[in-house]
Amino acid sequence: MPKPLRPGARISLIAPASPASDEKIEQALTNLKNLGFEVKEGVSMRKRLGHLAGTDAERLADLHNAFSDPDTDAVWCVRGGYGCTRLLPDIDFELISRHPKPFLGYSDVTALHLAIGQKTGLVTFHAPVAAGEYTFGSFRQLKEVTQNGTTPFTINKRVYEEVVADSPFEPYAIHEGVAEGELTGGNLSLLAAMCGTPWQPSFKNKLVFLEDVGEQPYRIDRLLTQLLEATDLHKAAGLALGVFYDCQPKNSDFSMSLKETLLDRLAPLGIPAWYGLPFGHIPEQVTLPYGIQAKLDSREGTLTLLERAVK
Repeated sequence: MPKPLRPGARISLIAPASPASDEKIEQALTNLKNLGFEVKEGVSMRKRLGHLAGTDAERLADLHNAFSDPDTDAVWCVRGGYGCTRLLPDIDFELISRHPKPFLGYSDVTALHLAIGQKTGLVTFHAPVAAGEYTFGSFRQLKEVTQNGTTPFTINKRVYEEVVADSPFEPYAIHEGVAEGELTGGNLSLLAAMCGTPWQPSFKNKLVFLEDVGEQPYRIDRLLTQLLEATDLHKAAGLALGVFYDCQPKNSDFSMSLKETLLDRLAPLGIPAWYGLPFGHIPEQVTLPYGIQAKLDSREGTLTLLERAVK
């Protein structure tokens, strides 16, 4: 486990995937300063190479430098996008093991979380990117998990205003029950992309959390089918799904709804599963530590962190 992310900590801000606009970078700097942190920019963070934030070598150097820098207390990704999987074969995992620090981000950063966890055992954090929107609730829970190490900590289903059936914010049980296990998962598209690679995760006996954005139901079907056929997802202890924002069909006459798709693919597994927990590509996003024990109650719509994530 990394050390707690204390007030006044120095954050190395990096872009390991896609480039961020100047506006987003300024938002990230403001966010972290408003959270009480000092910020040190990665050398290559403002670079741009098409859809990438600089070359693979430049982005990898920023990642390595952030972990090895004795003046850096934590490593935070400015955004996701695409590009993290390109770095995996060349990451110096021994370096990261020697310098364990809080590592935060989500979406494309899923690839780094999984690889670091597999090779080092370090607890990392599926958390809002630095340029994201921070609500009071997301900030409070981030603090409880990364600073205070509060345990147990229960994350409740978010009660959204004006929730209607088949909306992306409608919470519901896919299969009722209670399950405990080690937390793993992340962005569904990234998990599918890692199938057949050395970084393909194992889900057996684990609590798997999933989210995605901008994928129509037939694509969600395709991604879940790939995981079900290529991995041991069917042996997971339980499934905790966040908000799949902008994943409704473009033409409902020729598509199942998102809810129908998730029920069709996941309910037959017969394991506790819940949709609509407050994480994903939404402002009200909780922080989930990889590698700690947690409990899912899909009758009540709660996910409880059972272990500290910091020492």
